[in-house]
Amino acid sequence: MADTRPIEQRGVLRLSAMAALVMLTVLMLTPGQAAAKYASLVIDADTGEVLHAVNSDTRNYPASLTKMMTLYKVFEAVKSGRWSMNTRLRMSARAAGQPPSKLGLKPGETISVRDAILALTVKSANDIASAVAENYSGKEREFALEMTATARRLGMDRTTFRNASGLPHSGQLSTARDMAKLARALLRDFPQYYHFFSRTRFDFDGVSHKTHNKLLLSYEGADGFKTGYIRASGFNLVTSAERDGRRLIGVVFGANSSSARNHLMTRFLDRAFASLGSAPVMAKADVPAPASLPARADEPVEQGDGDGPTRVVEFDKHSRWGIQVGAFAQSEQAESMAMKARDTLPGLLDGGVVSIVPLTKKNGKVLHRARVYGLTKKEAYRACKLLEKRRIPCMELRGPESLEMAALQS
Repeated sequence: MADTRPIEQRGVLRLSAMAALVMLTVLMLTPGQAAAKYASLVIDADTGEVLHAVNSDTRNYPASLTKMMTLYKVFEAVKSGRWSMNTRLRMSARAAGQPPSKLGLKPGETISVRDAILALTVKSANDIASAVAENYSGKEREFALEMTATARRLGMDRTTFRNASGLPHSGQLSTARDMAKLARALLRDFPQYYHFFSRTRFDFDGVSHKTHNKLLLSYEGADGFKTGYIRASGFNLVTSAERDGRRLIGVVFGANSSSARNHLMTRFLDRAFASLGSAPVMAKADVPAPASLPARADEPVEQGDGDGPTRVVEFDKHSRWGIQVGAFAQSEQAESMAMKARDTLPGLLDGGVVSIVPLTKKNGKVLHRARVYGLTKKEAYRACKLLEKRRIPCMELRGPESLEMAALQS
C-alpha cells in the first residue's frame, strides 16, 4: 500500500529513525557501555599491586584461559604424588570427540601427563583437557566442580567452571582480576612447572605443533601463560613478563583479533614497566667466576664494580637467544644440568655461555634457572628439539644484550 503521508512528514520520520539508530550505535561504542566482554588488567606479580585496570571485575567467557586452572589441578596431582609425569591418561570416546583445537588421539589411546601438559600449553588441545578431567575425576562435570572449588580457595570469587577446556558454555565465566589471581597462584605454587608455559613448540607422534601465543616470540621478557578464543569471548590473553627483576602479569579479554590482543598487551605492559622504572632484562647470578671463560660473540668490555674489574660478554643481534633447561633449588644442580645440555649437544652448544639465573620467590625461596646463552634463534629452537627427544626439558628464550662475566660458568 502506498504511503499517503506528506513528503515532509515522511522525511521527518526517516530522520528520526536514523537519529535513533545513530544514538544506539554511539551508546554501543561508548567505553562505559561497550561490549562487556572487553576487559584488561596489569598487576605486579610479587605484590599484587594493580597498575592498569578496565572492566577488571566484569564477568566474561574465559575460553581456553580455562586450561590454566586445568593445569593447576594437574600440577597439584603431580606435586602430591597422585600422578607422575609418566602417568598414562586414557582417552575416552567422549574426550576424543571434542572439537578442535585437538591433538586427535583415538578412544583407548593413552598420553603421558608430561605430553598432556604440553598439549594444553602449546596446542591448547580440547580433547586432552577432557581426558585430563575424566582421568582425574571420572566425569568432566565433577572435575569442573573441583576447578571451581579451587578457584574459590584462590580468591577467584567471580569465576565458575563448567568444563576443563573453555569450550562454549553459558555458565563458564571469569574476570580479568580472577585470571590474574590464577596466574599469580601458578607462579607462586608451582614455579618448578612454570617452564611449560614458556614452550613455543610441542612435538608429538611425528607432528610439530606451534604455540598460538606469538607474544612469547616478540615481547622482551614475556615467558609464559595462555591464549584463548571462542566466538562469544573474543580474543583473550594472559601474559607474564619479567624485566630487571620485576615481573608483571597482564590480562586482556575480548580483543577483536589475535594481533589486537598482542598490541594491547604490549602497550599495557610497556606502560606498566615504565611506571616501575624497569629496564630490559640483564641476567645475573650469584655464582663465582671461573678461571677462564669461553670466547663468544663480541670482545668483552672491561668495567669496574667496586670489588675489582669485571668483564661483560656482549652479544650481537644474531646471537641473543638462549635456552633454559630447568630451575633448581641449588645453583650446583642448575650448573650441572646446563653443562649436561652442552655435553649432550657438543656441536651445537659448545660455544654457548652457561648462566645460572636466580629467581627469588615471594616466600624467600630461590630457584636457580639453568640457561645457555649466545645462540642464534635457529640454534636455540634446534637445541630444544634435540634435547626434548632425550627427555631433557628445554625452552627457548630471547637473551640479554650482555652478561657479566662474574655471572657465568664455563
